[in-house]
Amino acid sequence: MSAPHAMSDDQVATELRKMTAFIRQEALEKAREIHLKADEEFSIEKSKLVRSETARIDGEYEKKFKQAGMSQQITKSTLANKMRLRVLSAKQEMLDGLFEKAQKELSTKGSKDQKKYQDILKGLILEGMYALNEKKVLLRCRKKDNDLVKKAADAAKEEYKKTMNMEVEIAIDEQNKLPEGSAGGLTIINSTGKIDITNTYEERLKLLETDALPAVRTILFGENQNRRFKN
Repeated sequence: MSAPHAMSDDQVATELRKMTAFIRQEALEKAREIHLKADEEFSIEKSKLVRSETARIDGEYEKKFKQAGMSQQITKSTLANKMRLRVLSAKQEMLDGLFEKAQKELSTKGSKDQKKYQDILKGLILEGMYALNEKKVLLRCRKKDNDLVKKAADAAKEEYKKTMNMEVEIAIDEQNKLPEGSAGGLTIINSTGKIDITNTYEERLKLLETDALPAVRTILFGENQNRRFKN
C-alpha cells in the first residue's frame, strides 16, 4: 500500500474553497428555511390578529348599534309621551273652559226665564222629596227665589200626592238662605235637619261634569282608540 501524498498548498486552498462554498450553501438554505417559516408564522399570527380585531370591531359596532337603537327608542317614546301630555292638557283645558262657560251661563241665564225656572225648581223639589220620602221637608233657596219656590213647592206637593198618595208639608227656610251669588236651585232638608239633598245649579253642574264627562269627551274628541272596553 502506497503512503498518502501530502497535499500541496493549491490543493489545500481548493478544498478550503469547496468546504467554504458548501458551508455557505448550507447557511443560505437554512436562512431561506428560517425566513419561509418566519413568513408563515407571521401570516398565521397576522390572520389571528385580523380575525380577533375584526371580531372586536364587529362586537363594538353591534353594541353601539344596539345602544343607538335603544337611545332612539327612548327619545321616540319620550317625545310621544310629551306630545300625549300636551294633547291631554289641551283637551283638559278645553273641557275646563267649557264647564267654566257653562257656570257663567247658569249664573246669568239659569233663572232668567221665570216660567222655565219654576218648572226646574219643581223638578228639583220632587227629586228631593222622592229621595227623602218624609212627611215634612224644608227648602233652602235664594231670597229672591222665595215666590217662585213657593209656587214650585205647591205644584210639587200636588204631584207628589197624586204619585205617592201621601201629603207632605213643605216649608221654606227663612233663616238660612242660599248666597245671592248662587246660580240658582235649592237644597231639600229632612224633618230632623240631619239629611239634606243639595240640588243647586252649581252642584248639578258638578255632577254633570263627573257623570257626563266621558260622553262630552266622546262628542268633542271622538272615541278613545286606546280603550279596550267600552260601556
